[in-house]
Amino acid sequence: MVDNHIGIYFHWPFCASKCPYCDFNVHIQDDINQQTWLEAYLRSIEYYAELMNGRQVRSIFFGGGTPSLMEPQLVEKIIEKVRASWNCVNDFEITLEANPTSVEMNKFQAFKEAGVNRVSLGVQALNDEDLKFLGRTHDVAHALAAIEVASSLFDRFSFDLIYARPEQSLEDWEKELKIAVSLRASHLSLYQLTIERNTPFYFSHEQGQFSVPEEGLAADFYTLTGEVLSGYGLPAYEVSNYAKAGHESQHNLIYWRYDDYIGIGPGAHGRLTLPDESKVATREHHAPDIWLKHVEEKGSGMHPSKILSAKDQFLEEIMMGLRLREGVPLERIERRTGLVTKDLIDFKRVELLAQHGDFMGNVKSTGRLVLSDKGRLRLNAIVPYILK
Repeated sequence: MVDNHIGIYFHWPFCASKCPYCDFNVHIQDDINQQTWLEAYLRSIEYYAELMNGRQVRSIFFGGGTPSLMEPQLVEKIIEKVRASWNCVNDFEITLEANPTSVEMNKFQAFKEAGVNRVSLGVQALNDEDLKFLGRTHDVAHALAAIEVASSLFDRFSFDLIYARPEQSLEDWEKELKIAVSLRASHLSLYQLTIERNTPFYFSHEQGQFSVPEEGLAADFYTLTGEVLSGYGLPAYEVSNYAKAGHESQHNLIYWRYDDYIGIGPGAHGRLTLPDESKVATREHHAPDIWLKHVEEKGSGMHPSKILSAKDQFLEEIMMGLRLREGVPLERIERRTGLVTKDLIDFKRVELLAQHGDFMGNVKSTGRLVLSDKGRLRLNAIVPYILK
């Protein structure tokens, strides 16, 4: 049985500049014809509306790239098209990512009028030296001003920070977290700085121009983050996300609970359950020009979709669901895949890890696999260990 709700992700692939740590599908381009992009998004919506007829939209997420560089009228037309193409839940969440620059901040009111009801700000640091190191085009003053505007306009807003930065101490990070809490944030996304291949940071790091905390200290940053924010009523509900009760990102919960979502835009991914109940992985063409060409010619920029086997689905749902504080209901996996969890999970190993504090509760009585804070820190090692 399929959950009738879906989420829709729109990827805007353009930025004013590219940060040295970023490995996302981001492009720097001055001559963007926003009308051309609007027409492509609208046509893609029509394609997916026919494919996913009868579903109900729970959330929209504009990500990128820097979607706050989109014209508010473009965002408004996309939202209107979604509403006209599907039934939507009454309080469905519409999030837009934004950078805290004065140009984008001045558009927040227009985005709200367009239908956006949640913004996610890419702050990344609350000191100017580290913002410069991270290649950000704003300073702390801009970040604080953007947070103030966002909090005055939107009932729900979030901002991102990056920790385990070069030469950052635990004491510095604790002070930064307390400042973040004081800014009335009800949701924070906090990510460890990772050095990704094919980024400027990767080559600088390889040449020894800077170093990041070693694994043990990085784990201390993670542990400290959870302790501090729990004390302020923002517990971790996912590995990198912290929120007050009721302020969790509804769109991202769709990903982690392995519900269906449509990905529209260059490089966007999706997971869709089709009318014949097969589940497919979708991926849209990566290059913006090629994506536009395919949408114009075929109505969609999607590569041929991949049918996911029951075991593929099982593994993906385990990996995604264990990121959540609520864990994974085993009955849900069995219902969706038709597989028996005891045939795929070594529960003796789960019990052994529970004795060491990695899993919480009794799986037999709760019917859930739930990792502790300590366990979520070792998620990538634990999953292959417990699988048969």
